[in-house]
Amino acid sequence: MTVWDVVLLVFAGIAGGLTGSIAGLASVATYPALLVVGLPPVAANVTNTVAVVFNGVGSIAGSRPELAGQGAWLKRIIPVAALGGVAGAALLLSTPAEGFEKIVPFLLGFASVAILLPRREHRSARVANHRDHLIRTGVEAAAIFLITIYGGYFGAAAGVLLLALMLRAGGATLPHANAGKNVILGVANLVASAIFVVFAPVYWPAVVPLGIGCLIGSRLGPIIVRHAPSTPLRWLIGVAGIALAIKLALDTY
Repeated sequence: MTVWDVVLLVFAGIAGGLTGSIAGLASVATYPALLVVGLPPVAANVTNTVAVVFNGVGSIAGSRPELAGQGAWLKRIIPVAALGGVAGAALLLSTPAEGFEKIVPFLLGFASVAILLPRREHRSARVANHRDHLIRTGVEAAAIFLITIYGGYFGAAAGVLLLALMLRAGGATLPHANAGKNVILGVANLVASAIFVVFAPVYWPAVVPLGIGCLIGSRLGPIIVRHAPSTPLRWLIGVAGIALAIKLALDTY
């Protein structure tokens, strides 16, 4: 790689870290940059997943105030995210990408619209019965498992899907949902990366500058979410997700 390639990857990492820690759109900036510097698609995909691990490190560190009180829920859901990341990595290494990629624009478009829709008031825990709680918890875990499979497989906009799920199902505020999303995606990326390091063509000279950029950008993202007005930021995330869904659909079809 040239010096300009390194500079490009650092800035792409910063952009990816910011967008990833805010909206789960890190790969929208980082993956194309790896293609620009000359990596073939599969190598770019696995190299991107490894580099985005640094995005998880920075975003989780920046989200510590919002993670307070979420420990019990995260302990239950982290194994689900880890299994999803393993399944996604195995899927990437064993199957062609075309079929899976065709559904991504629709998933992303649905999630983006869900983020934009006003949320209903949730019933209090005293009103909801135990059976409803178990069903809701099981459905949420299954949805997170499917999303983290996608995250381990490719990952572009997996965070938007997670953010939509957590905002709609859990009734969390945007900063708290974003913090939980950062942990879940970070776990899925980490386990997928461990598999790619052993079995896939990771291009390490690109991982270093891209990872440094991701670390810088992702550390700043949660601060922006914490202090920015939630409604305009939610609309920005939703509109960006719809735009990406349209672009992916045009590229795919």
